[in-house]
Amino acid sequence: MANTFTLLLIGATALTGLVWLLDSLLLVRFRRQRVLKGESSAGKAFDAETINKLMAEPGWVEQCKGIFPVIAAVLVLRSFLFEPFQIPSESMMPTLLKGDFILVQKFSYGIKEPLNNHTLIPTGHPQRGDVVVFKYPEQPTIDYIKRIVGLPGDRIIYRNKELYIQPACTEGQTPCPQLQKVSQTFLGDYQTDPYPMERFAEQLGPVNHKILKIPVALDQVQNYYHQSGNLQDEWVVPEGHYFAMGDNRDNSKDSRYWGFVPERNLVGKAVFIWISFEFERPEDSAMPGWIPSAVRFNRIGGIQ
Repeated sequence: MANTFTLLLIGATALTGLVWLLDSLLLVRFRRQRVLKGESSAGKAFDAETINKLMAEPGWVEQCKGIFPVIAAVLVLRSFLFEPFQIPSESMMPTLLKGDFILVQKFSYGIKEPLNNHTLIPTGHPQRGDVVVFKYPEQPTIDYIKRIVGLPGDRIIYRNKELYIQPACTEGQTPCPQLQKVSQTFLGDYQTDPYPMERFAEQLGPVNHKILKIPVALDQVQNYYHQSGNLQDEWVVPEGHYFAMGDNRDNSKDSRYWGFVPERNLVGKAVFIWISFEFERPEDSAMPGWIPSAVRFNRIGGIQ
């Protein structure tokens, strides 16, 4: 869907821009010639009102020229600066809720061409704890949003609902970092249906954020992505890739299940919730489900 919209936006920009260029270079000349021929036939110069009528652009040209700067600006803004994104699932609770509308900073990880996501100008790399939007590796037409847990070269273990990270050892670093359990502080129960959850504060690099766990849920180790040479619940992040997880740890299809996020799949960093809608209503409500039932103004703000 994201790629389809991008294609439509590029096509509309190209079409309206071509009409604007065609009118500026060619059609306006035809209109001037029409004025000159008319004056020659009449044997006198036309007044300003007549000239304006003869020089007036056709309706379809006027509309294209009016639309072109608007959609060109939208294309530039959406492709290189900020792109709106709607949270479609509960995998990033409690950080992001279904119904949140966020802004993704497109230039955080490189200036990329909008169609194939190829990097044109490198500007940076994800840091541990960043919330990022990326093309789902198994189906790149779908955008996913998760938190970066592992950087290239990191060793990641997720065992008994605990996260362990051994940062990559850089050249010349002595001693190399050791495997450490990521700090988590219990904050209390988080009541949702159908299972009660527990909320924790997790310190992931410089980022302190909240996560959820379902105490009664078992780790689905048998479904984890198995990296050759490692245990089923252990991974070493390849160069040029990242390990991403949802904050709703027992309700997230993430790198534990399908592997790593290639750097070329990165879309941008999620930075701001600009509006948040609630869609909950009684089952017997006559209102369609896609119409918001409330606005959560308290959720507007930056993303941690």
